[in-house]
Amino acid sequence: MFHPIARRTFLAHGLTGLGSIALSRLLAADSTLGLTADFQPKVKRVIFLSMAGGPSHLESFDYKPLLRELDGEAMPGSFTQGQQLAQLQGKALKCMGAQHDFSKHGDCQMEISNLFPHIARHADDIALIRSMHTEQINHDPAHTFMNTGSIIPGRPSMGSWVLYGLGSASRNLPGFVVLTSAGGGQGQPISSRQWSNGFLPGHLQGVEFQSAGDPVHYVRSPRGTTSQAQGKLIDTINQLNGLNALRTRDPEVSTRIEQYELAFRMQSSVPELMDTRDESQATLDLYGCTPGDGSFAANCLLARRLAERGTRFIQLYHRGWDHHGGIKAGMATTAKLVDQATAALLTDLKQRGMLEDTLVVWGGEFGRTPMAQGSGRDHHIKAFSVFLAGGGIKGGIAHGETDELGYGIARDPVSVHNLHATILHLLGIDAARFSYKFQGLDQKLIGVEPASVVRQILS
Repeated sequence: MFHPIARRTFLAHGLTGLGSIALSRLLAADSTLGLTADFQPKVKRVIFLSMAGGPSHLESFDYKPLLRELDGEAMPGSFTQGQQLAQLQGKALKCMGAQHDFSKHGDCQMEISNLFPHIARHADDIALIRSMHTEQINHDPAHTFMNTGSIIPGRPSMGSWVLYGLGSASRNLPGFVVLTSAGGGQGQPISSRQWSNGFLPGHLQGVEFQSAGDPVHYVRSPRGTTSQAQGKLIDTINQLNGLNALRTRDPEVSTRIEQYELAFRMQSSVPELMDTRDESQATLDLYGCTPGDGSFAANCLLARRLAERGTRFIQLYHRGWDHHGGIKAGMATTAKLVDQATAALLTDLKQRGMLEDTLVVWGGEFGRTPMAQGSGRDHHIKAFSVFLAGGGIKGGIAHGETDELGYGIARDPVSVHNLHATILHLLGIDAARFSYKFQGLDQKLIGVEPASVVRQILS
């Protein structure tokens, strides 16, 4: 039987259908961004433990006996002449030996500071790079360079690049999550642009979770509102956005649609993520944390839970490594806040069979000078240390070497772009080919100059 349809009803329903078609096409286009790796990946996800403030390599992973012998004596001018310094420029430069002792650990006999006894037990699992160097001598631009591969603010962060290349493995949680903690030293601020999507699509931006309380604001439904009612509201908004997408062809509309959907799904997934009642007391003791207390330890436990649930890139910042003064006590305090939890994360991932397809990276934005700044050390870009562990990494090796005073690189220098290329390689991505067209150029995480994978640390 024929049912007449009013013209207004026909147009409304018809346009909604067209909007749905536009919506599905936009979302389909976004969901296929670079989802095929260039070659077989060694890992599925990255947990980057960012030690914000510049931890001293000379009190952590790079022991220099000669520097101790010269403690208090003038720094040889041949090292520093014409070199860029931060706050020590134009000052009398005196050597400062390591303020803490080192010991050898593991079958590999890796020298590690006694400040890190828990990490030291993983000496045979980690690849220590002692020959890192960078380009920026102040905190914020150095973080920008470490995170984006560029000194220009507003470029996409590493996590956004990884998400662009591989997509998210979780439907109910963000693919790129950031957590912060502080303590032990001067806590330099961390700007949210450090996890920006830059010129990449908006849904690739990192999502900061609060370390205490609700991790995401307004994640719980307002009082008196049901999940069903919110679902209907989201459906209606997305239909309207679909019409807008059809009219404007603006790719940011698809981001808005996807974020509405993800936010709705997070209302059930985030509380489940934060509910640690399924964690044993032995696990909590391993990390040495009280869940939800905002500590680095609690964030490490949360990082493992995020990794289990498919989050592709997890970045933990600990702000507390800026020791211009009082470095002996300051390093001890800060190291104690991160040492046990870092080791616990490695142990926990290994016990669960997850370390073999997870890459863990530990390091800061630069190092510290062999010269004293009162009772501390100044910023230093010529040399610092990072370590990696997990899938595809050869454990128990120390790659590269600094000179006898820990000032510059003596062998096998590794740039920030080399580190980025290595991380992408382990994820199955060829950094030289991995690009995004912006302003008429093929933009890359590694910049325009060739960057080599550090193959010596790969298994």
